Amino acid sequence: MNGFARYVAIGDSQTEGLYDRDADGSLIGFADRLAARLDTLHPGLQYANLAVRGRRIADVLEDQVPRALAMRPDLITVCIGMNDVTRLGRSFGVALADLETLYATLAASGATVVTTMFPDVAQIVPVGRVLAGRVRRINDTIQAAAHRHGFRLVDLFHAESMREPDTWSADRVHGSAKGHRLFAAAAAEALGLPGSDHGWAAANPAAEQPSPRTRAAAQAAWTRNMLVPHLWGQLRGVSGGRRLAPRRPELAPVGG
Repeated sequence: MNGFARYVAIGDSQTEGLYDRDADGSLIGFADRLAARLDTLHPGLQYANLAVRGRRIADVLEDQVPRALAMRPDLITVCIGMNDVTRLGRSFGVALADLETLYATLAASGATVVTTMFPDVAQIVPVGRVLAGRVRRINDTIQAAAHRHGFRLVDLFHAESMREPDTWSADRVHGSAKGHRLFAAAAAEALGLPGSDHGWAAANPAAEQPSPRTRAAAQAAWTRNMLVPHLWGQLRGVSGGRRLAPRRPELAPVGG
């Protein structure tokens, strides 16, 4: 690998880095962690992160993709679709068609593209079973597109590490700091970076398994703190990140 010169990350809250913060309270996230690793291997990387929480596939296709491609990146990471999976109504088929268009547009750019399948939400929180069918459908779309376009694919669905509670923040939707470190390691493996391997996907033998009471409490917290506000926002047509701008809107040195 000769290294990358311009890396642009696009997506929603997971790529924005929600719930992964440094000592000063600033967001980090897997994309920042991946950029730092790339810059260590080949100093001088220019990096932008256009991801914003609450964004759906159509938002990324219409706004983030043109802005990203205008920067002429040679590396793009894209993780998008969970806000479509959880969205009320019958627009999911349209979202999947938009995802196909998004991938075709990125493929035409000539950049190296890393994309991500979603974890098995039913293994993370039991109420996730109601979303299992949609998760399978979007993962099938992602996997087929990755193979068709020659993208680097991260498979979170089959990774045992994704089933461990401490991989996720308290809302059981966004990655914890540990989760973001694993996501970055997974992307590094997909890119074949020196020192990377598949160890990120393995279960931690020392991980404490939650008791039935802990699982029930986690599900109640997820429903109260995440699901209900999310559905209420959809009913009102309000996105959690509607007033937010990308935190790294332009290419800049990784440490800048």
